[in-house]
Parts: sequence; C-alpha cells; structure tokens
Amino acid sequence: MTMARKYLVDPAVTRWYHCISRCVRQTLLLHDNSRDTKRDWRQWIEDRLQLLDSNFAISVGGFSVMDNHLHVLCRLDPEAADRWSPQEVMRRWIAIYPPKTLKSDDEKAVRQWLEKHAKDARRVTLLRDRLKNLGWFMKSLKEPLARLANKADGCRGTFWEARYKSIAILDDDALLATSTYIDLNPLAAGVVSTPEQGLHTSIHQRVEHVCQKGEKEIERLKAARRGSVAASVAAGAMEQDHWLVPIEDRRTALRDEAGGLECREGMLESFPLGSYLLVLDYTGRLFREGKANMEAGVKEVFDRLSSTLEAWQTRADKMLHAKSLRGSFFASNNQTVAEITTAPGHHFRNLSPQPPD
Repeated sequence: MTMARKYLVDPAVTRWYHCISRCVRQTLLLHDNSRDTKRDWRQWIEDRLQLLDSNFAISVGGFSVMDNHLHVLCRLDPEAADRWSPQEVMRRWIAIYPPKTLKSDDEKAVRQWLEKHAKDARRVTLLRDRLKNLGWFMKSLKEPLARLANKADGCRGTFWEARYKSIAILDDDALLATSTYIDLNPLAAGVVSTPEQGLHTSIHQRVEHVCQKGEKEIERLKAARRGSVAASVAAGAMEQDHWLVPIEDRRTALRDEAGGLECREGMLESFPLGSYLLVLDYTGRLFREGKANMEAGVKEVFDRLSSTLEAWQTRADKMLHAKSLRGSFFASNNQTVAEITTAPGHHFRNLSPQPPD
C-alpha cells in the first residue's frame, strides 16, 4: 500500500535519503538517441541538481543519471532554512522558479521585487517550508524536465513514474554502501569499465574537479587511489570548493588542529576522497570479476571504519546484483534498525527495512 511521504522522511531520525526515480515503463527516455533532439537530458539533470543544491536546504551527496532512471543521495539541512531572512527565502525561490514578468538581469528590479514580496509573511513561510522539503526538491528536479522533454517531442503524457522511492540511510556504513552503489550504477549496467568513466555520476564530477586543479593534485589523487594513506589525507582537502557534499567530514579534525577553523560538513568523518576511490575501485573489480585482491590500503580503510572486507563484500554483492532496492530504510546492522523502530515518536515503526546482509 502506498504510504504518505511524511511517514517515509523524518529529519529527526536521519538526514540522509537515497531517492530513485524511473522513467515511465522504464523506457530509455533519458538516452541521447531515444529522441529527435540535440538536448542532453542527463546533462540537464546534472545542471539542475547543482542549481537545486545551491538554493534548497537540501544538499546532494551523490547522483547517477542512467538511461531510464536516476539516483540522488540527499542530505536534509532544515535548520539552515530556518536561519534565512525573508529576502533570502524569496531570492532562493526565484532562482529556481524565475517569475515570467521579472527581468532577472535588472538588479534594481530584482531588489525591489524581493523587498516587496518578502513582506508577505505567509508566502515566505510557505516557501521556506518548500525549500527544506524532499518532495519539493524532487518535484523541482523532475517536473521541469518532463515539460521540456514533452515539448521537444511535441507530445503529451507522463515522463516519470508517479512516485519516487526514498530510502532512509540510518548509519555511516549504510551511507558509504549507498554512495558506492550509486556511483557504480553505470559499471553494474555494463556501460563503463571503471567507476569514474560514468559521465553523469557524482564520482565523475569529483574526479573531474580534482583534475581541473592541476597536475600536482592529480598525482596526489593517483597516489591516494594506490593506497597511500598520506596521499589520501592530502586528497581530503580537494573537495571543499566543489558543489557536491565532500566525502570527508573534516570539521572535527580542523577544529582540533586550527582552533575553530570553519569547514564544510562532509559525509564521513576521517574518510577522505582517496580512501573512497580505493573502496570504489575495489568494489568495482569485485563486481566485474567476482574477486579482487585484498590490497593493504583497502584493508586499512576498513580497519579504520571498524568494519571487515567480508561484511562489505556481502553487502555490496547484494546491492549491486539486486534488480531493485526494496524497503524504506537501510542500516548496516540489526541493532541500528531495532533502536530506530522501537524509539517513541518516530515515523519508521511500520516500515520495512532494506536488508543489510
């Protein structure tokens, strides 16, 4: 039975959600050769995700745009929206939905428009709530594309399946597994032979961002991928100026080292981009070949995560070989599931888990 989204999304339980949306009848509607148009809808989605990430109180930690579906890993940051001024709320909203009568290149007109509409307290409250709502985030991603694609094809009808699937991510191990699964989607589909070759994925974006920084940073990243711990630590700083949520959450370490230096919130503490690439490469080879060498660097990564290669292999194998992900939340162990489902006042009591192992 279809369940209301408010029972599937609860920031008080977890801020991380894996969203999956499929084209109607799983048709290859996003494939370049499936339509008589030069528009690349997969690149459009990538660009739109960056715009939404910049204006919603929702951050993108990962994505993968396939020919007939897409994956987005979202982090809800509702407290950020609560701190915005009325003018900031209106500014962010019109960046996503520009008013047809407003000339966006006229700074004076935009400023006057913001001042006028920021006085409407009810409207500001409504839009503030929308800008921290996962449903509105996905609607703002999918609906404009459906309209554009239908217009390009000169047709009407449904582009996306009616509802997107959202899976609540309950712990760090599940977050790492989900991020890896999303980035390895093109490899699992047989589209590419290495993870970063998947053009419309977050890992491709991350690697490209580092490559643009110059040869020195590229060499650091290569060394990190080979398992160099020192290079992995150095690679952790490369993502601070990228729009995606950094893999490593460096806030605690930098506060200790620099006495309060501010840093963007990342995904996993003490887990830099180099380590993530190492795990991604290892898991990709595991999927393609059914086995992979247990390199020292990989073993050390899982030791730092207080996990084991055996548990990771089992989890990755089930996820990457599954025809579809089931359940409404995902945790790496049954203890986490029990704590969440027995806690009073939460929304996940009657939901089914995605089996961890």
